[in-house]
Amino acid sequence: MLFLRKIFYISIYTNILIALAAMAQCALTYIIFERPINWSIVLVEGAATLLLYNFSLWWSKPKNPKESKFARTRWIFNNEWVMWLNNVIALAILGYCLFHIHRYSFLFLGFIGILSLLYGMPLFTFHDRKVGFRQIPGAKIFHIALVWVCSSVILPYVELLNIGDAIDRWVLVALCVLKFIFLIICTLPFDIRDIQQDSYYHLRTLPNILGEQKAKNLTYTLLLLHSILILVAPYLLWIKLGLILTNILIYTLLKLAVFKTKDHYHYAYLLDGSLVLQFLIVALFSIW
Repeated sequence: MLFLRKIFYISIYTNILIALAAMAQCALTYIIFERPINWSIVLVEGAATLLLYNFSLWWSKPKNPKESKFARTRWIFNNEWVMWLNNVIALAILGYCLFHIHRYSFLFLGFIGILSLLYGMPLFTFHDRKVGFRQIPGAKIFHIALVWVCSSVILPYVELLNIGDAIDRWVLVALCVLKFIFLIICTLPFDIRDIQQDSYYHLRTLPNILGEQKAKNLTYTLLLLHSILILVAPYLLWIKLGLILTNILIYTLLKLAVFKTKDHYHYAYLLDGSLVLQFLIVALFSIW
């Protein structure tokens, strides 16, 4: 048990968990589209996500990271070689896979990269100072969800279009809407957890604006809305069952762990794991 816990923490600290989550969500799109999984696109998604999240860590590196009160920050910069090794491996995978996707997918990937960098880069003026989307009140969570929808749904769609394989537009629209809501559900608990930290850094996230309890209620409301929309989505029955089962498990995680105590900082990362779990459950249902 201690070994599994250590592996879980390392996967968080190294951003490998979030990269696996990105890959899983991208692969899930192919299952919902009822198309064979394009592993070049999936690996591009994972490698690019790892590089972007590592860049974000490096960009926000504190002056004295080894004295940080956050265990993750201390671990990362005490083992900085791991991050650079991950970057080298991710760059190699990304470089190889880029030769196996179409040029329009490559261009769209560049757009996603620029959109992702807008998260932290001070390019907008707000209250007479330059800020990124992260600092715009209430915008952070919607920006993250938009980037994930573009990378895990629109990118596979663009690649399929390049080979003349058109997807029913209602399947595409439904998946974009459902994915956007799902990503907000999985992101809100992080901002709820970080209310005090974000206030210290003058970040006006949605939970800061609404308050902790209203933000929790919003998470549950969105989870219910997401489940209802799944039932009316133009998907196969086994896909709907897999998605609904994932929502039930997420509700259980929120009730029993994530929202129950503030003592365990890393419980919120179980929601990153749920992005992988959703793919595994739907994939398992597809086999049956």
